[in-house]
Parts: sequence; structure tokens; C-alpha cells
Amino acid sequence: MRTGQEYLDSLNDGRSVMLDGEVVENVGEHPAFAGIRKTIAELYDIAADPANDMQYRAEEIDGPANLVFSIPRSPEDLAARRRAVERWAKHTHGWVGRSPDHVGSFFAGFASHPEVFEGVEGDDRDYAGNIQRYYEKILRENLYVTYAIIPPQISRATTASGWEGDFLQVGVVRETEEGIIVRGSQMLATGGPVTDEVFVTCIKPLGPDDEDFALSFALPSSTPGMKMYCRRPYASTATSDFDYPLTSRYDEHDVLMVFDDVLVPWDRVFINRNLVALRRQFFDTGAHALGNWQAQSRLTIKLKFIAAVARKVTQVNGTDKIPGVQEKLGELAAVVSSVESALIAAQATAEPDRNGVYIPGRRALYGIMGLQSETYPRAIQILRDLVGGGVMQLPSSVKDLHSDVTRGDVERYVHSPGVPSEERVKLFKLAWDVIGSEFAGRHQQYELFYAGAPFVVKGVYTYRNFGYDELVADLDEFLGGYSADDEKEA
Repeated sequence: MRTGQEYLDSLNDGRSVMLDGEVVENVGEHPAFAGIRKTIAELYDIAADPANDMQYRAEEIDGPANLVFSIPRSPEDLAARRRAVERWAKHTHGWVGRSPDHVGSFFAGFASHPEVFEGVEGDDRDYAGNIQRYYEKILRENLYVTYAIIPPQISRATTASGWEGDFLQVGVVRETEEGIIVRGSQMLATGGPVTDEVFVTCIKPLGPDDEDFALSFALPSSTPGMKMYCRRPYASTATSDFDYPLTSRYDEHDVLMVFDDVLVPWDRVFINRNLVALRRQFFDTGAHALGNWQAQSRLTIKLKFIAAVARKVTQVNGTDKIPGVQEKLGELAAVVSSVESALIAAQATAEPDRNGVYIPGRRALYGIMGLQSETYPRAIQILRDLVGGGVMQLPSSVKDLHSDVTRGDVERYVHSPGVPSEERVKLFKLAWDVIGSEFAGRHQQYELFYAGAPFVVKGVYTYRNFGYDELVADLDEFLGGYSADDEKEA
């Protein structure tokens, strides 16, 4: 099993990461990526330790592999997989959204249904074999793969074929004996600078004229001609771990991927100009359900952490006996419990698909996903209400706790009964990093759009998986049991 140090050693490979108008010379040493590098390395060390029960024997490679990447073929497999996912999520308290188990879960779904990736008539290349072999590579090497599966926001009114300008979205320019040549851009490769590989495809529905953009492939992060444009990093501006305890550890860098006529070797191509396969890869394989089951497991851990911060704040402030405060804590508990309960229900209602893969119950899974854009902001708002102005009276930095000029006043005026100044400041600095820092703002936006625009999540995933047809059939049977003529006869 790969260790954290082996992961760190792999980062200095010449990848093209763009930051502040320059190419980052060495991602493995640049301070902007220090916190997230260390966190991911810790995850690998946790998985490498047999005592943590995160390993299993994978039949695909006839050897040990990380449970978070496994294909669940029984209820017991599904339960073991969730425990492994939660083991990692608990280490990050749910604040690393694109840890290696997220996209790895999608590939477990892909590999369990290789038939979906078979080429169009006349194209006899072994795309189905490619997807299976790539999954085996993930298992064997314990790879950290992220994805870029959304077109750039150039126009939301049309698809890529209707845009002014050629290949603004990544697409196939031409084919060669070695592979396809791709050009364009794609978003949003969260964690890209510190990953091993990037999976590129398009989850947004495409039109019949978008065939050149109907592709799916994976490349090493160091691939020549492939560039990563980072949003502004937050960790590098965090004054200390004490002042920004979440930012300094868990700041994942969201990335716009740019491809300058990049060669994708044929053995790394999974879909090539195939609109049907592009539509089927996520939803006919169970990949979307497995990936989002991982996401909801992580979100549950994160919401519990936020709830713990809220409870601790009321204890320190001495407000936890006030009925109105207890009501807010109760509402927060209900929000968290609803997500966790849906997660449990999805596991309990899991059923094998046509290839014998146990897929979490979609009704419960997509039901809670449909409310994510409301539950997360509500949890944050409750915490805001409970901390009040306490996050505004904090010292400017941890230096105020040490300086002879400022320490006395801070200790005298910033404390609570039975709670020393340092402990109170520490807690409220954490609360600010949950609700008010740039890191916090990014996470609110991130959770709002985690599975796509809310109208898509509710109007497509939740609506289609609820089972309205069965319910309406029951209603029609009830309505058919009486009529106006019955009243007339009476």
C-alpha cells in the first residue's frame, strides 16, 4: 500500500500549475499547497496501516487494495466500503471534498459495467478494456484522481458547438496512430495540483452537433500541454494554524484545465466521439450513485463537526440552557440527522444491478441530495446565529496572545467563566473559519453546487428517482374506487 511519503515524493514531476501569472516550479514544495499536501499524505498513511481496516484483497489485481475503491458485490461489501470512506472523512472532518475516494468511486462503477464504453460501429478499439485496466491501475497504485467534467462557463444558453470560437470546451481535434489530440478547457478539477491524474469528460447533456466533445479520458497530472489554472489560494494567506485551523489544512485548489493540443494515448481513451456512451457512463453503471454516496458520507461527517462547534460555542457562552438556543441546536440536530438517516436508508435499500453490483438506494440518496443546497446553508446560518458577535471581538492573530503589549488585555477581556482566554479565542477562530473566512465562503458555494445546479439535482436526480409512477398508480386506484354516480345512487 502506498505511503504518505511516497505520495509526497511523486508531486515534483514537472506538472504545469499556474498561479499568480507564473508556473509553479515544484508543487511538492510550494507553500500554497503545503496544508493539503500534508493532509492527503496523512490519508495515505492511514490506509497503509492494516490496523485501520482500510485494505482488502482485490480480485481484479489479485492483491491488496484500498477499500474506498472497491466494487461492492454484497451488502457486507457496501458496509465495509462506507466504513473506509468514513475513516478518511473523519480525519479531515469532512472538509476535503475531492479526496481520492470520490472519483475512485466513480471508476468502481465504470469498471463494473465495461460494456457501456464499447465504441460505435466501425470503431473497434478496446475502450471497455481500457476502463477496466485503468481501474486496475487505480487499485494497484492507490491513485489520487480528480475530475474535470463541466464545460467552462462561456455560455450556459448553448452547448459547445454553438459557441463563437473553436474548441473552447475540450474536444477531439484529430486522431493519430498514437491517440487523440484534444484542445480546449474544462472545469472544475478540485485538488488538481496535488493529484496523480485528471479524469476528463462531460456530465452536462450535449446536443447532436457536439460529437467532438463527447469524450472521456484520463491523463497524468504532468502531461505535456495540460495546464492547471488555480483560483487564488487561501492557505498561503492564512496567518497561522491557530488563526485559520481549517484553511491551513484543507484548502483544495479548484482548477480550470486547459489543453493545448494534448496527446491522449489510445489506452487512456474511454469514450471517443460517442454521445450515447457519454450519457450512459454515469447513470447506467451506478457510478453516479456510488460517487455521491461517498459524498454524502463525507457531508454527514462535516455536518456533525459543524454541530459540535455550535454546541461547544453555546457551552462556552453559557447560553445552552436558554430555550431559544436549545431550539436552534435541536433544528441543527434535525438537519444533520436527516442527512445521516438518508445515508443509512440508502445503504439499507441497496440492491444489486444487472451485473451484481450493490448500488445504494437511489430514492433515499437523491432525496437528500436534492436538499443539500438548503441543508448546508441552514446549518451555517444556525452556527452564525449562535456565535453572534463573538467572532468579531477576536484578537487580530495569535500574536496578540503572546505579545507583552497585548496579552494582558486579551486575557482579561476575552474569556468566559471557567474558560481561559486562549481556549475561547481558539474556538471562535475555528467558528469563523467555518462561517466567515474565504475558505468558509468557498465551502458554502461548493456544497450548494456539489452535484450540479440545484434545479438539476432536484429536477433530474431527485425527481426521476423518487418513484412517482408507483405512487400515482396507487392514487389512481384509490380515485377509481368511487365516482359521482355512487352519490347519485345513494
